[in-house]
Amino acid sequence: MTIPSVSKGRVVVGMSGGVDSSVTAWLLKEQGYQVIGLFMKNWEDDDDSEYCSARQDWIDAASVADLVGIEIEAVNFAAEYKDRVFADFLREYSAGRTPNPDVLCNAEIKFKAFLDHAMSLGAEYIATGHYARVREVSATAHAGVRYELLKALDGTKDQSYFLHRLTQAQLSRTLFPLGEIPKTKVRQIAAQLKLPNAAKKDSTGICFIGERPFREFLNRYLPARPGPIKTPEGALIGEHQGLSFYTLGQRKGLGVGGVKGRQRADGTADAWYTARKDLADNTLYVVQGHDHPWLLANRLDAQDASWIAGYAPTAGKYSAKARYRQADAACRLLPSGEGTFSLDFEHPQWAVTPGQSAVLYDGDVCLGGGIIA
Repeated sequence: MTIPSVSKGRVVVGMSGGVDSSVTAWLLKEQGYQVIGLFMKNWEDDDDSEYCSARQDWIDAASVADLVGIEIEAVNFAAEYKDRVFADFLREYSAGRTPNPDVLCNAEIKFKAFLDHAMSLGAEYIATGHYARVREVSATAHAGVRYELLKALDGTKDQSYFLHRLTQAQLSRTLFPLGEIPKTKVRQIAAQLKLPNAAKKDSTGICFIGERPFREFLNRYLPARPGPIKTPEGALIGEHQGLSFYTLGQRKGLGVGGVKGRQRADGTADAWYTARKDLADNTLYVVQGHDHPWLLANRLDAQDASWIAGYAPTAGKYSAKARYRQADAACRLLPSGEGTFSLDFEHPQWAVTPGQSAVLYDGDVCLGGGIIA
């Protein structure tokens, strides 16, 4: 594909068929960029099923491109996705952890395979519909130009947590037009432009699972190993279907709803929560009450660290998220070994989950993070 040269630069926009990437493409064209749309197909194992929306997403993306007046092409990254993201997803679940494949997908597919493809088309930048910002920091006598990843201005939609593994090279080529705009304004723009997907629901959950039941999906790839469900005191109260199917803090689907356990004075009982997994004994431990001590942690250790600046921040006071839907929590970064770090929190954190990402912030600046060990 030949991309004509324009003064403001050539940008390839990852178009998913959703409203955010659609408005991103329109905004960049309005700003004077030469915009090319690229639709990524990352999963094809069962794209003819009722749960996979890839076909409709492609139709929506192509319709938007036609209305906005830009070229669009589809590219298949399913092989790369299976090798770099899905294989890791299965390994983590097999080991009893709960991974976040969206973090890995951004680092390995959307800002690596996609970026490489865009550069091969002669693009100077890529852009996505993520809610985040990139800030260029001027060169000094001691260092060249560097780039910071910042939270979006719309704090309710900020996605810097999922982007914390991006590098200086990736950020230098990336535009996030929606970082400065509230989601309500994005919807308004889509409606005013009469985009065919203006009212389309935001996608949620893990991309390759879609709306299908999670346990049903995982059952295809991982063997079920039933085992005992016990209380901290060792009482047997049920049977789990396999430790891979449960995550710390999980309340629904435990199969122990009929077990009363500890009761209040009025005869009601606290809900049960997944609190620990013992892989050696294949035992799932559950506790009663949201604030049970087994669900609270003042410290976490993380591995496989990735820092946006290219090096670790100095030890000291910061804030962090141990899961996406969580307010920033005050913490202290502790010195650790190569590729690892520890965080001490001012207040106990709930259901800190191995496999999830611990992401560090200095105000609005996302510094990077690692995988909870």
